[in-house]
Amino acid sequence: MYEAFYGLASSPFSLTPDPRFLFFSRQHREAFDSILYAIHRGEGFVQVTGEVGTGKTTLCRAVLANVPESSRTALILNPVLTSLQLLRAILKELGQEARGSDRSRLLDRLNNYLLEEAHAGHRVVLFIDEAQDLPAPLLEDIRLLSNLETDDQKLLLIVLLGQPELKAKLASHGLRQLSQRITVRYHLTGLRFVETKRYILHRLAVAGANGRPTFSTPALWAIQAASKGIPRLVNAVCDKTLLAGFVEETDFLRLRHVRQALASLGGGR
Repeated sequence: MYEAFYGLASSPFSLTPDPRFLFFSRQHREAFDSILYAIHRGEGFVQVTGEVGTGKTTLCRAVLANVPESSRTALILNPVLTSLQLLRAILKELGQEARGSDRSRLLDRLNNYLLEEAHAGHRVVLFIDEAQDLPAPLLEDIRLLSNLETDDQKLLLIVLLGQPELKAKLASHGLRQLSQRITVRYHLTGLRFVETKRYILHRLAVAGANGRPTFSTPALWAIQAASKGIPRLVNAVCDKTLLAGFVEETDFLRLRHVRQALASLGGGR
């Protein structure tokens, strides 16, 4: 609605995890580089956690868009599956035959595929989003997948992305074998005020902004306070703030516009 008024080519504060809009705060850059480094080295497990809305899925999409061409990837977005369903989903994501109910045969099929890719010099990487929803038995099955290896290399790198509950789950005594195999751990937190300001400007620039709209400093502080620097919440507040500015036909977004946005979101006045 307000995009045409502000001369924007697209919505700058959409909640969809579009990697074009990924803002590299210090911590997002470190997590991004760490995952790619682990893929390059072919090292075991990677764990990335963070509160809801901190950008884990967007980060994952960005990594997928930047893995080496020699890599083969599988992305599981809904891990609430049985052991058999997960194995089928992984095979399907890798472009392999996924029919059948014999887990042993499906596992052999995956192992043969991984061996072929390793022989061709390819890395195979499995990304599992919302991994905090994985029950302990399924996490143990995933650990066993990491046992697929040759004498000198792991055949499957696994990246687990999830909310803080994943950290607690992996710290449990029953999953200590899996925890010991995690070579990279990263936890995403909310952005600081300076980063939130840069984040907003970045999203506007990617959407095609040319100097408008602009935010007053009190407006930016109000956005920071309401969102605690969580990118998804920043997006929600900024989207409604731009709408409030559009209604007034103004390029300069003030504290009152943020308050209107928060009221419409149920966050007070």
